[in-house]
Amino acid sequence: MCGIVGVISKQPVNQLIYDALLLLQHRGQDAAGIVTMQGNKCFMHKARGMVRDVFRTRNMRALPGSIGLGQVRYPTAGNAYSEEEAQPFYVNAPFGLVLVHNGNLTNAHALKKELFDVDRRHINTESDTEVLINVVAHELERAAREVPVTPEAVFKAVAAVQKRIKGSYAVIALIAGHGLLAFRDPFGIRPLCFGQADNGEFMVASESVALEGTGHKLVRDVAPGEALFIDMNGQVHTQQCNDSPSLNPCMFEFVYLARPDSVMDGISVYQARLNMGETLAQRLISTMPPSDIDVVIPIPESSRPSAMQLAHKIGKPYREGFVKNRYVGRTFIMPGQGVRKKSVRQKLNAIGLEFKNRNVLLVDDSIVRGTTSKEIVQMAREAGAKKVYLASAAPPVRFPNVYGIDMPTSEELIAHNRSIEEIRQYIGADALIYQDVDAMKRVVGALRPGLDGFEASCFDGRYITGDVSAEDFATLKEQRESQGKGAEEEEGPARTRLALQSGGEG
Repeated sequence: MCGIVGVISKQPVNQLIYDALLLLQHRGQDAAGIVTMQGNKCFMHKARGMVRDVFRTRNMRALPGSIGLGQVRYPTAGNAYSEEEAQPFYVNAPFGLVLVHNGNLTNAHALKKELFDVDRRHINTESDTEVLINVVAHELERAAREVPVTPEAVFKAVAAVQKRIKGSYAVIALIAGHGLLAFRDPFGIRPLCFGQADNGEFMVASESVALEGTGHKLVRDVAPGEALFIDMNGQVHTQQCNDSPSLNPCMFEFVYLARPDSVMDGISVYQARLNMGETLAQRLISTMPPSDIDVVIPIPESSRPSAMQLAHKIGKPYREGFVKNRYVGRTFIMPGQGVRKKSVRQKLNAIGLEFKNRNVLLVDDSIVRGTTSKEIVQMAREAGAKKVYLASAAPPVRFPNVYGIDMPTSEELIAHNRSIEEIRQYIGADALIYQDVDAMKRVVGALRPGLDGFEASCFDGRYITGDVSAEDFATLKEQRESQGKGAEEEEGPARTRLALQSGGEG
């Protein structure tokens, strides 16, 4: 899960990219980077941390140029604690190429070996983005060897790239002196859209909110398998680069990842969450009598639309019972101190008035590990609730995600190989209600007629790229274990989300 943006303009773009990254900050808080181009020269600054901390005035002054791109990172591959693996990535041939990427390549390990053995390219990090930029560079060099860099050559290179790489990817790249390139995987798993300002300026970004918040009008989403090339004269060229594209956006974008004010692939994220609340209400009514519930309380932030709609549907009052502290940063290890794990109580505080002597229904966007849900249920009891029921706007998360979400391995998922009753007992709720997978797909899919389906592997175990094996899960587990020590010693706010399910819009 990352946020990416690219801009081509007649004016300096450093401030514009900075503003867009702030609007995409919810998609990643581990690192941020911006690169701009002036003529054929690149200027780059990237570091670990939030956008507001990474870029100071001196950094912004050192980013001249009217074309550029940026990224906010939430690592799902490679080393989460290495500044070298922050994006953008740069290679000097051909022409000079800079790239940012949202997603996860499922065949990155095989590609890395192929790049070394066949293409004679060296990969210096564990990041799949470095693998990706080298594949793009190699294919662009082959496609443009005998001719100038025409849109046709660029599209030929993208088509060759798509034949080699597997997994999920939304990509924005700059080709020095030639223009801006964007393309999306043939399943449309990770989001990508583009827009235009009144002055002719173009922006490509992960979410429509980045366009609207910076004065650009959404033109449309980049289609699955499609490439978009905007040359230095501002001419837009597009071409489908895949033989069999299909639109299967990631369901978790609508459950949690995206901002509610975004529109993705023609689907309002806010409306999708309202619809999830309605089907969750139907599920609740079939499970328990709504008369047992006194009040509906969301666990901030993403669950609010679903909780409101559920409360309306069952005729019960909706109340805010938790206040979220948005300013909890990372834990610093001082000399003589042991590792101090963050408690959800540092992020949430209960309003006792809303809980005392009431039967409370808590609504969360999803339940991943279950440890945070357990603590929140306990907080509700300590605040005076007579009974605490818990409803999840998403179905049970039973399977790992390999397409760009930092989803834990199977062993870490509370719903993996457990019944609903076993989960309820662990969490300590008086009742536990989950969303239905098919109902969720139906009501969200109804918002976009003609949709081919959803990437919902963490709920249904179906990996639509068809190349995911048990070996991939073993590799995922090894990566997490190798990074475990760093995660304990220094906990970044972005990596807290799937451990602390009280997150939301950043």
